[in-house]
Amino acid sequence: MHVLINTGGGDAPGLNAVIRAATLSALKNGWRISGIRFGYEGLLDHVENGLIELTPEKVRGIAHLGGTILGAINKGNPFKFPVQEGGQTVIHDISDEVVQRFRQVGADALIAVGGDGSLSIAQRLFEKGIPLVGVPKTIDNDLDCTAFTFGFDTAVSVATEAIGRLHTTAESHQRVMVTEVMGRYAGWIALHSGIAGGADVILIPEIEFDMDRVCEKIMDREHHKRHFSIVVVAEGAKPKGGTIAIKSKELGREALLGGIGEQVARQISERTGKETRTMVLGHIQRGGSPTAFDRLIALRFGAQAIRLIKQGRFGRMVAYQPPNMVDVPIVEAIKRMRGVPVDSDIVMTARDIGISFGD
Repeated sequence: MHVLINTGGGDAPGLNAVIRAATLSALKNGWRISGIRFGYEGLLDHVENGLIELTPEKVRGIAHLGGTILGAINKGNPFKFPVQEGGQTVIHDISDEVVQRFRQVGADALIAVGGDGSLSIAQRLFEKGIPLVGVPKTIDNDLDCTAFTFGFDTAVSVATEAIGRLHTTAESHQRVMVTEVMGRYAGWIALHSGIAGGADVILIPEIEFDMDRVCEKIMDREHHKRHFSIVVVAEGAKPKGGTIAIKSKELGREALLGGIGEQVARQISERTGKETRTMVLGHIQRGGSPTAFDRLIALRFGAQAIRLIKQGRFGRMVAYQPPNMVDVPIVEAIKRMRGVPVDSDIVMTARDIGISFGD
């Protein structure tokens, strides 16, 4: 048995732990396992050293490392592959070439590690004949059918520490500090880190906010002699009747969100007269070593993926449904984005302790 593994989409803490567990589990079965570099690009003819033979030596001591030894890419959709022609970017479908190369290298199965975009690609490749299993990876925690995706806990931990550090400087200068965190169209990171970090206002995509209500919360704190406030904003949050802030959009990839933190800070300053500062955490949430929780579930994901291949359960995604690792059809996991339920106990907890959602 020859297994391939790739890490598509953005990087996330825990990717190397998945690679290590899958490698050691495959080798224990007497199989070969190779890593595809940079998503599916490593399968293309023009990529030198696109496949890496994985051995115990190659994966030794990598579980605690951030990033991925295979590289990550978010422009590598083989069904919408950007190619430069005559100075312009043209989109081509190279999926047949990927399937052909998969067979040419003598592969029997693929482990596709990725978020909703990468797993949507994996599902289409599965339908074209590649036997594969999926592993859910995204700091956004927005994949359905799994309680957690690896990378999320690390992102929340980093954001929580950053928010906590803002309290002292905000109080010293009597400022409003607005922190923009990642999460795309789901508010899980903002919600968890905002509550844990002691935010006063949390703005998430699932609850459209009213700037009047946001400013009311800040001025109420002023009235009670609390002359500083902490506002946590998810990058996909939007005001009532408004739109999501987009930094840029490139051909062949999803829109790059960002800028809502600056918009919110500017309006707070204009409406309240309070000195306001913005901090965008950005990629620091995705970098560095994974937390113990992310390492553990990533290792469990990787080992479970090999077990699914051994059982011939293709077209499935490993899912964490505490306390067990199970498997679900990939098509079910990508059917809808898992956003924050607005009536969930964690949202109610935030409201009960006085946090405003701007609604």
